[in-house]
Amino acid sequence: MTVKRLVFIRPGETDWNRDLRWQGWVAIPLNAHGRLQAGRLANFVRNIGMSALYSSDLRRAVETAGILSEKLGFAPIPDARLRERNIGVWQGLKPGEMQLWYAEDYNRLMTDPENYPVPGGESRQDVRLRMRAAFEDILAQDKGETIGVISHTSAIKILLSDIVPGGVSAQVPVSNSSVTTIVRENDVWKVVALDDVLHLEGLESKTVPDFEEKTT
Repeated sequence: MTVKRLVFIRPGETDWNRDLRWQGWVAIPLNAHGRLQAGRLANFVRNIGMSALYSSDLRRAVETAGILSEKLGFAPIPDARLRERNIGVWQGLKPGEMQLWYAEDYNRLMTDPENYPVPGGESRQDVRLRMRAAFEDILAQDKGETIGVISHTSAIKILLSDIVPGGVSAQVPVSNSSVTTIVRENDVWKVVALDDVLHLEGLESKTVPDFEEKTT
């Protein structure tokens, strides 16, 4: 198997990112700032030897992948398993609104964050299983040493916590158009770049807190 490096990419900014609203599976397009971010990102990834690019099939990811593919010279490979966590009836809400309007469900989530599914959506374990399956298939398809993966905040962090020894803190941000890179050494994956946005050359990049974090 030749895959030695995986480059995880979060899509560019959307209007809901700017408003700090959780998107889930909603088909929100990139805004003008997000397209500019993706252009800067494209100039970066074309120089790192990426030989394949897998992407979530959500609209913001597809649009980011399209901008990157123009520089890479090959088409992205869509995979619905790389989607963000489905948060059901909470889509479009801010974390504080989730806590206020769905207090009972939110408290149940906080009691069992791994296994409790958001109403109409997924649990962390649901996301973990599909992301791990996608990860294993990407390795099995063996398309080169450096592979790009466009996914989303929760999905990326949940997968990294599963495949990197010692895990990755849930408090780690994943900014719009950021790059998080892991490498394999002696069959062990380790993080070498976390939430890297240097390629954005000073462009603002939004993060949103996990809805499982307490907000005030």
